[in-house]
Parts: sequence; C-alpha cells; structure tokens
Amino acid sequence: MIPYGRQSLDEADIAAVTAVLRSDFLTQGPLVARFEAALAARTGAAEAVAVNSATSALHVAYRALGLGPGDLVWTTPNTFVATANAARLCGADVDFVDIDPMTYNLDAEALARKLAAARAAGGRLPAIVATVDFAGQPCAVDRIRALAEEFGFRVVEDASHALGATWRGEPVGCGRHAAVTVFSFHPVKIITTAEGGAATTNDPALAVRMRLLRTHGVTREADLLEGESHGPWYYEQIDLGPNYRLTDLQAALGLSQLGRLDAFLARRRAIAARYDAALEDLPLVRPWQDPDGASALHLYPVRFREGALRGGRRAAFEALRARGIGVQVHYIPVHTQPYYRRLGFGPGQFPRAEAYYAGAVSLPIFAELTEAQQGAVIAALRAVCAELRA
Repeated sequence: MIPYGRQSLDEADIAAVTAVLRSDFLTQGPLVARFEAALAARTGAAEAVAVNSATSALHVAYRALGLGPGDLVWTTPNTFVATANAARLCGADVDFVDIDPMTYNLDAEALARKLAAARAAGGRLPAIVATVDFAGQPCAVDRIRALAEEFGFRVVEDASHALGATWRGEPVGCGRHAAVTVFSFHPVKIITTAEGGAATTNDPALAVRMRLLRTHGVTREADLLEGESHGPWYYEQIDLGPNYRLTDLQAALGLSQLGRLDAFLARRRAIAARYDAALEDLPLVRPWQDPDGASALHLYPVRFREGALRGGRRAAFEALRARGIGVQVHYIPVHTQPYYRRLGFGPGQFPRAEAYYAGAVSLPIFAELTEAQQGAVIAALRAVCAELRA
C-alpha cells in the first residue's frame, strides 16, 4: 500500500535522537530551546514555543489571547476538528465561515460579509478568527488582518500543513498578519518530531504566557513570581495549565529535520508538478495554487467532478485502495460532526465546504515517494476513471 503521506528519516535524524539518549536530558532540556530558536529564525518570527502537538499549540494560543466562556471563534469547516475543538476546550463558542471554491481555505470575502451582517444586526463578533492553510496553501491573511483591524478580532493562523510556505514572499509564521501561527510536526507533515507542534508570534508577552501554560501554569521566573522565594528550589503555580511540553528527544529530531526542509519542499513540488501534467485530461479538479502564495504541498487533493464516475467518490476511493493506493479524504466538514450537530450545526449550512468534501480524495505525496510509486498512483487513477466513467 502506498500511503498518502509518511515521514522521511535518515541516518542524521537517527544519530540526533541517539545522542539525546546518551545525554543527561530526555524530557525538556536545552534542545527544546535550540529547536524553538531555529524555528523562529526559519519563519522570521520573534518567538517560537514548542509543544507536544499542534492541538496543544492551538489551545495555548487561544488561552494566551484570553479566550474563554462567552467568547466566539470563527473558523473554516474544512479542517481537522482540532481547530474548533481547542476553542471549545477554552469554553468559547464556535461558528464557521464557508470556503473559497478555488483554494478550499476560509473565504475572506465570505468572512467580510458575515462580519458586516453580524455588526448590522447587533450580533456577536468573534474574538478570534482561526484561519487554516489547507493542504499547505496559505490563506489570504493580509485581507483577513485588515478585517481584524476593522472588526476588532485577533487572527490565529492554523498552519499545521504549511511549514515552509510563503505568502507574497514572506514565510508563513512570520507574524506580520497573525497574532499566533501554529505548526504541526506529526509524521505525515512537512517535517516531524514524531508528535509535536509549535506556535510562533512576534509578541513576547504572548510567548511568555504560552510557555507558562504548556507547563502546568508553573514558573520559576523571578519576574513572574507573586511571592517571596523560599530558596533555589522555589516555584509557583500562577495559572491553570496542562503538561504540553515537547521532549529533547523530539526537539533533536525536529532540529535535524528542519535542516532538510528545503529538500522536502522541492521534492513535494516536483511530485505535484508531475501530477498536474499527468492528470490534466481526467474528470477531476486538480488543486489550484494561488499565485500570491507558494504552497508547502502537505496534501495533493483532487476532486472528482459530480456525475463523472459511476458510484462517485466512494467507488473511486475503494477501487484505488483495492489497487494498493492509500488515498485519504481531508476533511469531513467539522459542522457535520455529531458533536457540532448537537450544538445546532448541520448539513446545508456551508455548502461550498460540503461540495468540496463530496468529491475530494488526497493522493499520495511525501518526500520519499519514488517516481515508480507515483507512476503506479497515476496509472491506477487513470484505470479507475476509465472503469467507472459514467
């Protein structure tokens, strides 16, 4: 089975992790700070805060921005549930904005209309708008930042798919347009720390707060202590936080992987270019790349045209899996999940996200996908389209 995504590990990665196993630090030690510094340098942000998953990064980002009960977060329905769930874990309410039919990202024009309508009706405005760089394609964050200034919300950019991507020549995560940007280092992402995530920001106070929240709300920092120290062992819990710490083992892997980021991106772009050329005549929509942004190409999602195949997307998906092609679907719209349906959401509310989902399949794309494997994917896709053509 050729998977849709997988990690790429080399001997340098293994050596980096092995060196930590022989060191004095296994959990959070000096390599976490080195990884944070390297990630900040790569993205152009002032600060990076490493945590144990992108979900954790979203949670501490929302908390650091003061999100809580009575607040409202708007995001896209075309995302993994974590983008919305992290807001719910803060006690906030969630609503959605439909997607751009070309990029599959949150539609800035739909956002502008929804904000204007809410203001005109005297309704609630969001405290945070969480954008998502779906498949690695950056969202139109400059347009959304302008709306943030007009309507008074903060922007959190969920760039879990987009490490190494750029928007109008600037790295995703540089902090120009978003208060916080979140990355994922899950094994199928651009680089991996096995599990892990990070948040970048240009606001030192937000970075301090996110670091506090990732470690139980406990600090030894003298300028944060509220009482007089009892001695060198002294610490205080000054807030309520979970344990979201990244380990030195993971940070060592992340540092090694970060050095290969450009090679990973180049390989993904070569794979995507071959797909673009080979699939042109098939009854499907290939991913569109916004000329203002260079995608990190975490995913290569295609969409089967409605009515083009007997049995539709499901028949094609199952036929491809039967041929050893490990396609996947990203994503079931969040507002149609049972939990969110119990909150009052349901099918029909965000039709463009639902239409995209109805035909979507993600093809294999990862750094170690060989030309022969990609050829097998293309051949299988052509065979399935011929077999199922309506």
